[in-house]
Amino acid sequence: MSEKVKDNGRKGIIALERIESVILLIRDERVILDNDLARLYGIETRRLNEQVRRNADRFPHDFMFQVSSEEFEDLKSHFATSRSGWGGRRKLPLAFTEHGAIMAASVLNTPLAVEMSIFVVRAFIRMRSFLASHKELALKVADLERKLSTHDKQILAIIEAIKQLMAPPPAAKKRPIGFRPDEK
Repeated sequence: MSEKVKDNGRKGIIALERIESVILLIRDERVILDNDLARLYGIETRRLNEQVRRNADRFPHDFMFQVSSEEFEDLKSHFATSRSGWGGRRKLPLAFTEHGAIMAASVLNTPLAVEMSIFVVRAFIRMRSFLASHKELALKVADLERKLSTHDKQILAIIEAIKQLMAPPPAAKKRPIGFRPDEK
């Protein structure tokens, strides 16, 4: 599971797990931000964004979108991104879906971008299968909880019936033994 690729010309080794760690969930989409994708493809973020702008017709909204200010603030609070005045981002980042990441590799057309796009796709696929298996498990747990809740009611009914059987019979009016002529 720990597929690794040498990062052509660079000293480090990029693991599939590292790619998975930069995949975020924004607007119910799994995406990679432009700076993380640029780092994976071995280029500067501004060059990636430049190529995306030049080939805007290849990036429909389901391939890429710009993160809103609120989403960016939320990301900054989660990942402690620096403020724009101190060397941080000055523009809102672009978020690339799986298809957008592949398209970015095709417009960049560098050997590393093409090679890394394969690992990006594999990371998205692994994440999708992982989430699908967890979804199945969540459905099974919900089904079990539902069954337990009906079992709880049935168990309570059984306990109540046992209590009724264990309780002494209600005190009946004592009658004298024998025949009484006034009784019908």
